[in-house]
Amino acid sequence: MMEAHAGGPSDNESPESNPVVAIDGPAASGKSSVAREVAKALGFVFVSSGAMYRAFTWEVLRRGANSGDRDAVLSVLGETGFQCATSDGAATILVNGADPGEAAHTGEVNANVSTVAAYPEVRKALLVEQRGFAHVGTGVVMEGRDIGTVVFPDTPYKFYVDASPEVRQARRRAQGIEDSVLERDKQDSSRETAPLRQAEDAAVIDSSDLTLGEVVGKVLRLLKEKGLAAASGA
Repeated sequence: MMEAHAGGPSDNESPESNPVVAIDGPAASGKSSVAREVAKALGFVFVSSGAMYRAFTWEVLRRGANSGDRDAVLSVLGETGFQCATSDGAATILVNGADPGEAAHTGEVNANVSTVAAYPEVRKALLVEQRGFAHVGTGVVMEGRDIGTVVFPDTPYKFYVDASPEVRQARRRAQGIEDSVLERDKQDSSRETAPLRQAEDAAVIDSSDLTLGEVVGKVLRLLKEKGLAAASGA
């Protein structure tokens, strides 16, 4: 069942309504898998902010625009309507009414998404959509690169999931993606708007030598200490 929702507050409004768990980290750190499992345990909605940028990048490429051409990308942005929704406990995003699905995870999209996501206008447009999820359901677990620093800076539930470059590169190859995680880190951390960085009050978890279950368990224990417990029976 897909349920649409309206966009969130403006940049000057308090974005939080329901509890928000922010999970940030670099590429292939395991943050997406961790966030999905934590959301299931809490009975919250899982949101991948990266999926939103991938969906728009897919639209840019589908239109034949060059991701490195700012004017071309902003032209596509001006003609793009986003509809965010939830389906089976996870966020979905439609671009001009279309769901890119697996097409948003191709090598071509992966090679261009950091460039597209670096444009301030793109980030501002999707920020509204991201914040809108704070008003959906009973709570959200959102993963990305600037969730705890920009999207929901006031949430008390912040985590930064990391892993060694070697481990992350191996994970990337296992996913069938051949890009360099170090190059991706450089792009994400050096962009002018909302760069990848660890929130000062985030709990840091190194997933290099941990299983998914062990990382999820750590997150849930820390959340319980802060008064946010898993749903009954989870």
